[in-house]
Amino acid sequence: MLRPNRPWQANVGMNGETSQLTETINTLVDEYRHTCLWFLRSDFYPLTLEQRLRVLGYIQRYGDRSAYRKAAEVRRWLSQASNEESVGS
Repeated sequence: MLRPNRPWQANVGMNGETSQLTETINTLVDEYRHTCLWFLRSDFYPLTLEQRLRVLGYIQRYGDRSAYRKAAEVRRWLSQASNEESVGS
């Protein structure tokens, strides 16, 4: 599970969080590419918030319980980061 050491939680602003979130999401994409994301290009990695949320939804929909939990946790942190950015503007 992704619970320990969530580096994307740090309050360092969206730019600092983005690299950690990107790494975490790309790791999930690699982990579930063949079982949940088989219909995407083999070199596809989500770049936008919309793409990331869509990919996490696919992992939740087509994955097992563990995949669902991992994707749900990352989705929560993505939503929080997005909300914090909206409030700050």
